Formats: sequence, structure tokens, C-alpha cells
Amino acid sequence: MTESREAAPFSGRTVWAWNLKTPLREFLRTETGSAVVLLSATLLALLWANVDPSSYEHAWHTVLSVRLGDSKVSLDLRTWVNSGLMTFFFLVVGLEARREFDLGELRDRRRVVLPLIAGVGGMVVPIAIYLAANGGGPAAHGWGTAMSTDTAFALGMLSLAAAKLPARMHAYLLTVTVVDDLVALAVIGVAYSKEVSFTPLLIAILIFALILVIRVLGVRYGLVYALLGVAAWVAMLKSGVEPVVIGLAMGLITYASPAARTDLERASDLFRLFREQPTAELARTATTGLTSAISPNERLQLLYHPWTSYVIVPLFALANAGITISGDLLIRAFTSPITLGILIAYVVGKPLGIAGSTWLVTRLTRGRIRPPVGWVAVTGGGMIAGIGFTVSLLIATLAFTGTELEEAKLGILGSALAASILTWILFRATQMLPTRTRLRALMGTAEGIVDLAVPVDPDRDHIRGPEESLVTVVEYGDFECPFCGQAEPVVRELLAGYGDVRYVWRHLPLHDVHPHAQLAAEASEAAAEQDAFWEMHDILLDHQGDLTVRDLIRYAEQLELDLERFRRDLREHSGASRVAEDLDSADLSSVSGTPTFFINGRRHHGAYDIETLTAAVRAAKARAVISA
Repeated sequence: MTESREAAPFSGRTVWAWNLKTPLREFLRTETGSAVVLLSATLLALLWANVDPSSYEHAWHTVLSVRLGDSKVSLDLRTWVNSGLMTFFFLVVGLEARREFDLGELRDRRRVVLPLIAGVGGMVVPIAIYLAANGGGPAAHGWGTAMSTDTAFALGMLSLAAAKLPARMHAYLLTVTVVDDLVALAVIGVAYSKEVSFTPLLIAILIFALILVIRVLGVRYGLVYALLGVAAWVAMLKSGVEPVVIGLAMGLITYASPAARTDLERASDLFRLFREQPTAELARTATTGLTSAISPNERLQLLYHPWTSYVIVPLFALANAGITISGDLLIRAFTSPITLGILIAYVVGKPLGIAGSTWLVTRLTRGRIRPPVGWVAVTGGGMIAGIGFTVSLLIATLAFTGTELEEAKLGILGSALAASILTWILFRATQMLPTRTRLRALMGTAEGIVDLAVPVDPDRDHIRGPEESLVTVVEYGDFECPFCGQAEPVVRELLAGYGDVRYVWRHLPLHDVHPHAQLAAEASEAAAEQDAFWEMHDILLDHQGDLTVRDLIRYAEQLELDLERFRRDLREHSGASRVAEDLDSADLSSVSGTPTFFINGRRHHGAYDIETLTAAVRAAKARAVISA
């Protein structure tokens, strides 16, 4: 094996990571940043409402009208935010739910049962507690205020309360709260709508049916869907049913899928045509081809998620979280069944409902269905789910008015604060446990989803590192791909730093963009026939710009291979079938670009700098230790 080559200046991270991972963008990409912005907006609303209550209410009661011919929609600013802008928030919720169902934890349909039951349990128990405090009283109709978790706020505060929590915990909490959001929207539409007018409601249903039809027909023009979505929203508003339901429905029908290799090759062909003839028409065609290679779900999330997280939801908090805190309000709150009912429902009912229903399902199925994380993580997820900020405030504004609304808001804010503190205490205490006990408590013993369609075969695959390692890193690579070249020193550093990691290279030559990649892959297989695969592998990645036949023969000569045999194997394409097998396995695993990594069979998403890959390997090793 040749010596590790000297790392290039940017060897620790890819070009993409180097260009885009600025502190500001990293801040905006995390749930932590979103939670901080939301918290700031909440504090600003409280400050505004207590410094100048009249101006706060006057501002949000300002009427804004939109007129089209003889038709118009007139709403105050608070309603525009709550029923208008929040439609985009629920669109993103629907997109996230659909992505989890298509690509995330829920793509294994057997895993739908547990978050479904946990989500329902996490709503039923808080509702029961609230009704126990308010049953028979005039505030009983506000039971919906005590049931729903704010997904974005809860995930953000979870990142603050437990920064080193396994990513699987965030995914599990997301799947549970997705159920929560779906049920909450159904409750809003049925229980908290005004007097329903059936003609506009029927029109909204027909418009949505038309959206489904054009989706089946393959229409991909976003403007068409946007116009029909707006029409359905107006019809729902006129019907008296809360129109934010349209946003969730639009998100749920927007599929998510990895980019197919055929779509990427077509996009490359279109770009090549534009490169040869840079005309406006070909530029538009190339842009359309590039865009269509990415699923609509990913495109819409990229477009709307930053706006909902850092503008719309904080604006919602600014419009609704402002309450004038006085001694009289606090005295009433200590005895108010509304405030206490909401507070206890979230702080006690949420963790009891989520963790209890999860335990019950695990017990009844004798472990066949169990959470993908440990029980401390399940309990902590239940605790942080006690943040019911956004949807809870939305339902409170529909269910209450006057002093009752103020008491409800105080209960919602108090429960968010208490849930965050209790979650922090739980995970702080968990850090004091012995390492093995802590790992089991956080990560559990459930088997992870395996994305790698063709398992590693020691008799076939090219393996570097100890065969009996706890962690296996598989890379689908291309010898002419510059990103693979920049990832190589990272892989070397990973192998040097962890003695129990083995590395597997599989071929994925991108013929449409790298004309010499196929021949280079076949050259490595020709070298493998003479037990020199890794030596040739290292040289090829060291000289990615020099991969002609003459170059390949020169490298074989440097390695002192049998040149006649090497030339014959190249001429007869002896390694082509072996490369084709890797291509087939890549297609089965939905791999379309290079480099793509799998760690213990699980696809690695995100950057592949040394910090990110090291964290992924550590998590995989911890799961392997627990399983062992």
C-alpha cells in the first residue's frame, strides 16, 4: 500500500462545503438559529404589549384589503398572518411529512405504527388533563389549545438543551410531531371553524381535486399550482373553514425522491448544448432540465423553509404572543383552570402520553415494534414536545377572547419555558451516566434502516482496513470526479484515526461529465487482477487530470505490473463487467452522484468534511457497540 498523499489546502472539506459553510449560513440552516429568532420575536411581542398595549393591539387590528374586480378579501393584519402567512408554514410541515414518508424513517412502512400511536397518545393525554381541569366549565371548548406541539420550536430548543443528541432523536421527534400536526389541522378545520358555508367549501374541494388531476397528468409548472392553491385558500376562507388546511394538503401531495442518474445525464446533455451554443433558448432549456432533476419537494423546501422559519413564524409570534402581564393577571393565572390546565397538560401530559404509549406498544408487541432511540431520548422528546407554541396559540385565538385568551397565552408561554428547562435537566443528568449506559439510554437497541441495497462482500469488494471492523464506510466514486479527489484525504484521515473502520470503494463513473472515468475504473480493475488495486486507486486520484491510455500504462509501469497483461485487459475491457456490477448496485441504492457514502449500510447525507464524517462514524460505532 502506498503512503498517504499530502493533503491539499482544502482537503478537509469539499468545494461545496468550503464555499457555503459560512457562520451566518450555518446559523440560518440550524433549528437552533430558528428557535433563537422565534424566542426573540416572542420577547419583543411581550415587551411591546407591556410598554404600549394600545399601539400593539391597534397595529394588529389594522385592516388590509385585496381587491380583484368586484371581489375582495378584507382581513386585519393578525388574521392575514394567522390564516394567510401561516398557510406557508403548514405547507412546509406537509413537505417535511411527505419527505419523511418517501425518504426518511417512515419509508419503512412498519415504522409508521409507533410514531402514529405515540403522536396520538401525546395528544389524548394532554386533552384529558385539560378537560379534567375545565370539564363542565365555559372554557372546556378550548381543549384543542392543549394538544399540539410546535415542531420547529421544539426541535430548535432540543438542539439547545441537548446539543450532542443523536440525529436519530430529531428524526423520531419529527415523525411524532408530524402526526401531531396532521391531527391538529384536522381539529382546527372541524372544531374551530366558523359557521360553515357549503358552496365555497365545495368549490375548494373541486379546486383541490383539479390540483390532484394535473399532478397525475405530470404538469410541472409551479405558477399553475400557486394560482390554484390561492383560489382554494380563498374558497376555504369564504366557507368559514380555517384555510391553513390548504397549505398542509398541498405539502402532503408533493412527492420527494432522490435525483435519478438518467435525469442528471439529461441535464448534463442540455448544459453541454448550451456550452456549445450559448443562446437564451438553450439557457432556458438547460435551466428547466437542471430544475426538473430535483424533486418538487426539495425545491419547495429550499424556497419556503427559510422564510417560514425566520420570517413567518417569528412574525406570527410577534402578532400573537403579546400579553399585558399584570399582578392581577398573574393572580388569576395561579387559580385559572385554563392556565393550569394548559400548563399541566403540556408539562406532564405530553411526556406521559408519548413515552407511555411508546412503552405500551413496545410491551404489547414484545419488542417487535420499538423506538429507534433509547428510553431517555423518548422521554426527553416527550418533554420537549411540551412546547406547543405556534399551533397552540393559533387555536387559542380561535377558541378564546379577552381575559380567557390572556390566561391561555400565559399557560402556553409558561409550558414552553418549563418544558425546555426540564428537558435540559434530564439530558444534563444523562451525561453523568457511564458511557455504555448513556449510549443505550440515548440510542436504544433498535436496528437502523439499511439503504445499501447490495451488502459488502469481502470476496468481491475492494476493502481497505481491518475486515472485522465495527464500522464500514462504502464510497461510490469516480476517479475523474474532483470531489472524490478532495474526499480521499478525509477518508485516509478517518482510517488513520479509527482502527476499527474499514473502507470500501465502488465504481460510479459519470460518463456524461467525465469522459475518462470509465477507462480509469477499468484500469483499476486491471491492476486488481495483479493485486494492486489500492496502489492504482491512489495514483489515479492523485492524477485526476491525466487519465488517458498512455497515462494509465505509465502508472502501471510505475507499479511494476505485467504491462502486456495490463494492456490486454484494457484493450479487451476485462474490467467493464465488474464496473457495470457496481453501477447496477448504485442504481438499486438510488445513488446518482459522486462521492456518495454509506456508513454501516445507512446513507450519509450532508457534507463529507472530516468533522462531519467523524461524527457519523462515531454514531455508527456507538450503535454497533450497543448491538454487540
